[in-house]
Amino acid sequence: MADPVFFAPSRSISVGEIAELTGATLTDPAHGSVVVTGIASAANGAEGKLVFVEGKRNGELLVQLRAAAVLCTADLVEAVPPHVAALVSARPQWAFALVGRVLYPNAARPQPLTGQTGVSPQAFVSPDAELEDGVTVEPGAVIGAGAAIGSGSVIAANAVVGAFCQIGRDCFIGPNSSVQCTLIGNRVVIHGGAQVGREGFGFVAGPRGAERLPQIGRVIIQDDVEIGANTSIDRGALGDTVIGEGTKIDNLVQIAHNVEIGRHCLIAGKVGLSGSVKVGDGAQLGGGAGIADHLSIGAGAQLAAGSGLMHDIPAGERWAGFPAMPFGAFFRQVNAINRLTQRRGPKGKQDDE
Repeated sequence: MADPVFFAPSRSISVGEIAELTGATLTDPAHGSVVVTGIASAANGAEGKLVFVEGKRNGELLVQLRAAAVLCTADLVEAVPPHVAALVSARPQWAFALVGRVLYPNAARPQPLTGQTGVSPQAFVSPDAELEDGVTVEPGAVIGAGAAIGSGSVIAANAVVGAFCQIGRDCFIGPNSSVQCTLIGNRVVIHGGAQVGREGFGFVAGPRGAERLPQIGRVIIQDDVEIGANTSIDRGALGDTVIGEGTKIDNLVQIAHNVEIGRHCLIAGKVGLSGSVKVGDGAQLGGGAGIADHLSIGAGAQLAAGSGLMHDIPAGERWAGFPAMPFGAFFRQVNAINRLTQRRGPKGKQDDE
């Protein structure tokens, strides 16, 4: 049995087209007609492939490069073999992603599992739900009373859309995901297994044990948001949980009630955002970071992977550590500890004390 090919390129593209699409500079105009038929890593390049190389530490990959063309920074262009078309870009990986979406559109956006269109007879759609023309509802999906879904959206197999939820146009609600008490904009992708709009951890300790505070808010997801597999986003307790336009959220992220995330943020896997955290536009949170409740992360701030945040981060600052602190303080602390643990004895041996 032959190995299956899950993603085949939908077309070819010339190097000249790549330069125009990405704004990269083609160093030799004679290479403009070279045809690219696919993408690959620089380490596994082949005939007809486009690759990218970024950073001087990866420059050695250019020595024996096999590819039709390479996207690279200006400091590496002299090392590109003469038979390979060189495209100079300040952001090679970003440019590579643009080309990849053109060549592999089905890999850039999730597709219906069954490949069908329209409403499957094996789905349940409430009689008073409103579906615009062009909505796909796959087998096993459930759409509750009063829900509204825009044209071009896909409700994948076994997904659940709760009563009165609103989903915009060209959205994808992944297999085995659940959406409740939620308003969703256009072009939103929610990957499989995500749970959006469930009640938050609203318990209050008391003399008779924990009492649940009813969670009566909503989740608001703006346009062009992507939410990773098995991520959980709680609805607001009294207000709303808000995910801003263009924000991308990785797999296995926990977003608690009343969190407000700005536009174009990047949140990596296993991040945990406690209740009522506010994240400014363009902030980036590294994998496994944990944020205590009611904190504010300023616009453009960055929090390193594995950090534990206990204080507000001003806009534009970079923090790391557990507990988290500004980068400069964190690395001074690390260096101080390293010096203490690497003391040498009189004979040059490490002191074990």
